[in-house]
Amino acid sequence: MTEREKMLAGKLYDASDAELVQLRSLARRYRMEFNQGLDSTKRSKLLKSWFGSTGNQIYIEPNFACDYGCHIYVGENFYANFNCTFLDVCPIRIGDNAMLGPNVQLLTPLHPLEANERISGMEYGKPITIGDNFWAGGGVTILPGVSLGNNVVVGAGSVVTKSFGDNLVLAGNPARIIKILDLP
Repeated sequence: MTEREKMLAGKLYDASDAELVQLRSLARRYRMEFNQGLDSTKRSKLLKSWFGSTGNQIYIEPNFACDYGCHIYVGENFYANFNCTFLDVCPIRIGDNAMLGPNVQLLTPLHPLEANERISGMEYGKPITIGDNFWAGGGVTILPGVSLGNNVVVGAGSVVTKSFGDNLVLAGNPARIIKILDLP
């Protein structure tokens, strides 16, 4: 397996691998172009060519940060407010009709707990998967390996450390269910 294949599979990988360094360098150029761009149509067009896939309607406010970008998959009617960070060493998949408040962080990277292994530079990750009709309030952090179902709302400032199903309002640190939504 290549280091990129290991990374995407959630196995230990070497982030200093030449292919990964090149992909991160390309992402830096895209981020700079995106974050300095004033034309929202051009910014959306750049996201459509950069991300793994998007719906037709995608809008992200600057400043946006990510590791690679090409491992991010978002559905139709995607909106992210200012200063969102998507660390995509593993895939980040979000369904249709998502709204993310400012300063939302979706974090897939993990580092070994054992110090010598961590110091060696090896790392790994776990994907994040989110269903349709998602809303994250400002400052929400979603940690590696989390899956959320459809119709999930996460309250501002919450830290989501584990997976949850459909039709829920989550809040807190760590996030917990505070309401079950009655949807038709």
